[in-house]
Amino acid sequence: MLKKIVNLVVLVPIGIVLIVLSVANRQPVRMALNPFRPEDSLLSMTAPFFVFLFLALLLGMIIGAVATWVSQHKYRKRARVEATEAVKWQTEADKQKTRAETLAAQSLLSAPK
Repeated sequence: MLKKIVNLVVLVPIGIVLIVLSVANRQPVRMALNPFRPEDSLLSMTAPFFVFLFLALLLGMIIGAVATWVSQHKYRKRARVEATEAVKWQTEADKQKTRAETLAAQSLLSAPK
């Protein structure tokens, strides 16, 4: 139920804004990547303006995700090291438990009656 409310409150207005932005910016725009010869057709492309806006938004999201992922490297590494250590200690605890059970069983068998 909460997910549906979040979808209605957040995603629907974002979708409406994106649709309005797309309709309002349908004019073809030429993007030239060569600042010294903008008429060079090899390094330029023509597309509706909203395509460039969406590509810039997508590129910004990807760059932000990569920056966040890189900045959290030390936390992921620490979690990986601690998980390995936890597995090691769990294995050691299981060995000691098995050893204690074996010793207890042996002491019960060899106890005088």
